[in-house]
Amino acid sequence: MTTPAALRKLEAAMRDRALAYPQTEEAFPWGERAIKVKGKAFLFMRLGDSELSFSVKLPRTGLQALALPFAKPTEYGLGRHGWVTVRLGKATKPLTEQCMAWIDESFRAVAPKRVVASLPAES
Repeated sequence: MTTPAALRKLEAAMRDRALAYPQTEEAFPWGERAIKVKGKAFLFMRLGDSELSFSVKLPRTGLQALALPFAKPTEYGLGRHGWVTVRLGKATKPLTEQCMAWIDESFRAVAPKRVVASLPAES
């Protein structure tokens, strides 16, 4: 089975958004894509045959995200620190916008304060 084009497009858009933040880099630990700021990951992604899975740190909206049927606390003990894993089988415009907001929240939660201070204020 091939990955749906909409999921490939969403993965590329999320990657581009994450790497647009200052002082970010991409790595591939454990076969997953990790986007880091100053060496600390704020986004893990994996694109499979039928889904896009990603994990982000959501200190403000994590409980709301966990109420969604496709979200759960991240494994390996990360969930207790505010990390949420999302598994999407399809991509829609509202989901894409939500994913971008989650990336922003995760970056701001993980990045050093002086890096966050260089960003425009949250909307």
